[in-house]
Amino acid sequence: MGTVTLGVSIAVPEPYGSLLQERRAGFGDPAAHGIPTHVTLLPPTEVDATTLPTIEAHLASVATAGRPFPMRLYGTGTFRPLSPVVFVQVVEGAAACTWLQKRVRDASGPLVRELQFPYHPHVTVAHGISEEAMDRAYEELADYTAHWSCASFGLYEQGADGVWRMLHEYAFGGGTEITGVPSQSTPADLPATSSLRQ
Repeated sequence: MGTVTLGVSIAVPEPYGSLLQERRAGFGDPAAHGIPTHVTLLPPTEVDATTLPTIEAHLASVATAGRPFPMRLYGTGTFRPLSPVVFVQVVEGAAACTWLQKRVRDASGPLVRELQFPYHPHVTVAHGISEEAMDRAYEELADYTAHWSCASFGLYEQGADGVWRMLHEYAFGGGTEITGVPSQSTPADLPATSSLRQ
C-alpha cells in the first residue's frame, strides 16, 4: 500500500479558522489554502498505510482520556531567526495541548517520533515568505484574539496535491464528532472573505 503523510492537530473553528487562513494567504504564503488553520499535536509524519487502523485506535484512546478545555489565542510571536515562522500565540490551553501531543507521540503507541524543536503550541500565520511579509503578519495580527471550547482533535492526511484533509475527528471523552471545523479550502473553492475584524 505504500506510505502516507499524516498529521494530528486541533482545528481552529469558524469564524476564526477561515479568517486566519485568508490572512495567511494575503501575506503571500503559498501553502495557506492547503493547510486548515490549526494547532499542531503531531507534525507531518510519514507512516506505512497499513498502520492506519492501529493509529486510529490509538488516537481514539487518547481522545477518550481527554476532556474539553478552553482555548484562547492572543497576539503574535515568531520563531525567527531559528525558523521562518510567524504565529498567533496560544495564551490559554497550552498545557492541555502539551499533554495531548505527548499522549499522541507516546512511546507505547504507533506515532513515536522525536521533534525537531521543543513543543510550543501555536497557530502559524506565515511560513517561509519574505521578511517584509512576515513583519507585516507579525504587526497586523498583534491584537488578534479568539477563544472557544476545544472539544476534539483531528487526524489529517496530506494529499498528492499538497492539501491536508481530515480523515477522522476524535471528540474528547468518547463523545460524538464535532462540527464547525474549517473548510478544506483549495484555490478553486476559496471561502468568501470574512467580515470579522480584529
